Amino acid sequence: MSRVPILLVFLLVVAPTAWHGWPDTAGGNLLTAGLIAAGLSLWWWRTHPRTVALAGGTFWLAAAALGGYGWFPDLAFVLMALLSTVAALGFRSYWTGACLAGYLVVLFTVLHLVTGESNPVPLIIFGVPGFFAGTVLRLRRETAEQLAERNRELEEERELFTDLALRHERARIAAELHDIIGHAISVMIIQAAAGQRLVDRDPERARQAFEAIAESARQGRGDLQRLVDLLGGTEVGGPDLALIDEVVTRAARSGLDVSCRFEGSRDGVAAPVAHLAFRVVQESLTNALRHAPGSAVRVTVSGAERVLTVRVENDPAGPDRSGLPGTGRGLTGLRERIQEQGGQLAAGPTGDGGWLVRARLTATANPSGPT
Repeated sequence: MSRVPILLVFLLVVAPTAWHGWPDTAGGNLLTAGLIAAGLSLWWWRTHPRTVALAGGTFWLAAAALGGYGWFPDLAFVLMALLSTVAALGFRSYWTGACLAGYLVVLFTVLHLVTGESNPVPLIIFGVPGFFAGTVLRLRRETAEQLAERNRELEEERELFTDLALRHERARIAAELHDIIGHAISVMIIQAAAGQRLVDRDPERARQAFEAIAESARQGRGDLQRLVDLLGGTEVGGPDLALIDEVVTRAARSGLDVSCRFEGSRDGVAAPVAHLAFRVVQESLTNALRHAPGSAVRVTVSGAERVLTVRVENDPAGPDRSGLPGTGRGLTGLRERIQEQGGQLAAGPTGDGGWLVRARLTATANPSGPT
């Protein structure tokens, strides 16, 4: 490509001028030199199209102005067409067309004054098509650049969304592990402590405590296996509100004074909502075991008009505290997951010194939520 301008100058200017007869006047040589300079300026059309259009057009116009001092090769109009194309490639403003029109008017005026030319058709034929061709090429190039930039943006967005999805999934797994392990370990620690105290003076109650430990361990292992199956892509049956009955029954067998009451309809509750309701009850019972052992706990689950309300309230803590510290992430993680599903969770002390957890869940949850 670097030799093309030289070849064009030779074919369009030098060879025709030599064939016609090389000019022997200063004006004629300046005319030929202007055309040669206009052609050679195309050497930089890729890297500096605006400079080429301005400089090459100026040289060509100067040569046209000297047309009365020597022979002007007709093939030099091809250079004007090429310069018009380069101008359209280099200038991205709507003023480019106006500038081209002004250039052609000035050029026609110069030719008319110098040579008496009164027909603008050659200028239009060689100037306008090249300009439109360059405009089409420029628009095509700009469109390709815009598409490439959009592809880069989409790729960056895809990477960002992938990272966010990964973070969200990790947070969800961490919350599930906290719910599973936290509840099971809390029950086992409390029962182990009770069993140690009773092993000598009340072997039967100690045996019951150890049975509760074994049952909690089995349940925790089952929940972990279900989580592993879900992460591995294995189809697992969706949870329902019956899980609340199970966790309340296990808590009662472990020595917690707990009661559960269902109100309204239990049908039509989506699996993600039932799962969240179960986790609310499980976390609340775990906290009651940790911070208020021996206190009465009341669980109420109410379903009405596509809204499921879970209420867990325990009485004030007695003197016999377990002393088990919490992570501080249980209720916080639950609140975040419930809010993602469009629900609300509130937790705080009651007027008599107890503790109340209340969750309001939409019975038809977002299917993209946790299952």
